[in-house]
Amino acid sequence: MTSGVRKLPAGFGRLWSAQTISSLGDGVSHAALPLLALSLTRDPMALAVVTAAGTLPWLLFGVLGGALVDRWDRRRTMWVSDMARAALLAIPAAAAVLDMLSIPLLAAVAFLLGLGGLFFDTAATAYLPDLLSRDPALLERANSRLRGAQTAMSGFAGPPAGSALLALGRAVPLLADAVSFLVSAVLVRSLPAMPRPVPEVRASLLRQARAGAAYVFRDRLLLGLALRPAVGNIAFLAVETVLALFAHERLGIDTYGFGLLLTAEATGGLLGAGIASFLGRRLGTGTAMTCTAAVEGLAILGLAAAPNPYAAGFALAVCGAGMGATMVLGPSLRQAIVPAHLMGRVTSTSRMLAMCAAPFGAFLGGWLATAYGVRTPLYAAGGLLLAMTAITASMTGNRRVEAALRAAAPADDRDHSASKGPAQESAPDVV
Repeated sequence: MTSGVRKLPAGFGRLWSAQTISSLGDGVSHAALPLLALSLTRDPMALAVVTAAGTLPWLLFGVLGGALVDRWDRRRTMWVSDMARAALLAIPAAAAVLDMLSIPLLAAVAFLLGLGGLFFDTAATAYLPDLLSRDPALLERANSRLRGAQTAMSGFAGPPAGSALLALGRAVPLLADAVSFLVSAVLVRSLPAMPRPVPEVRASLLRQARAGAAYVFRDRLLLGLALRPAVGNIAFLAVETVLALFAHERLGIDTYGFGLLLTAEATGGLLGAGIASFLGRRLGTGTAMTCTAAVEGLAILGLAAAPNPYAAGFALAVCGAGMGATMVLGPSLRQAIVPAHLMGRVTSTSRMLAMCAAPFGAFLGGWLATAYGVRTPLYAAGGLLLAMTAITASMTGNRRVEAALRAAAPADDRDHSASKGPAQESAPDVV
């Protein structure tokens, strides 16, 4: 991975700008949509419908969406998805001006925005390896910058901006998000065109989707990479379900303090994304991912035992750092080793597993808190993360990672690597 000294191509700057602006708009909408729903009803189930609608596309169409992305031009898929979402947001904005907003309309908008996000995110993930020539070091650097910008915009800047814009009028945050999609579409449209992957033997869409899912489940490394976020979502949703209650009842944190607590986690996420490449170089990608996963589990256990808000904030910051690094290292490795013609399906399969796991985590957290107390879901989540770390450590170890990278490298690179001899090989696993 000595190619880390290479510069990222100019096209990446436009892709980074597009996703940064779009993430800011997403943060605005993520704050505005629930608040708009709250202005219409106080029914918790109605509010939950609006929130859940945005995740349904991944559950219903995740693998099929990946198969379509593998058939389509990825750059065109991205900018068309942006244009479609910009046009879509004009509907609730007009309804807000005409005082015709409703919960079914907001739920439909959230669902269609999620569907557009499915196609954009999958296509962007598949496009990036082509743009960076599948270079593992460049992919880590690029994903670190993309993840950092996404966290900053959607986690820090976007939600406060959405709340502030909503005070100017119910249509304002929706129009602001639409503008962000338009700007993103223009930037994506200017990206260099990439050749389409070599087409497979003609097969139905469903068969191609099944082939992509089977590719993940038959490869131990890819399966390990998919299990980490899936199990992680169960744990993190169990924590998220009771975190506000835990902060209020056990730590005495008020509403303002709870916002600061979440900011601590986002700050840690920025740090983790920034140091991910360094950890991968020093420890090896496999060992680094095992260490960051273990850090997440230990941090959640620390949160469960926190005696005061300061200790809880530190624990969440550490957990956020582990998550930030993991979410750079894992996708970068997947992008480096998966064949181009399967990238969309492998990406969407992994994302779908993670999204399907989230409701189980929310239910688990609520049940444990009701039956055994509000700290119990946190202890259970920490234990689950550590168990997942132990199980997947061998599946994503350094030796397996290096073997996959060698197999995915161009033939001339493999010949050059082999000529170095065994003394030049990567260090073995240390966990």
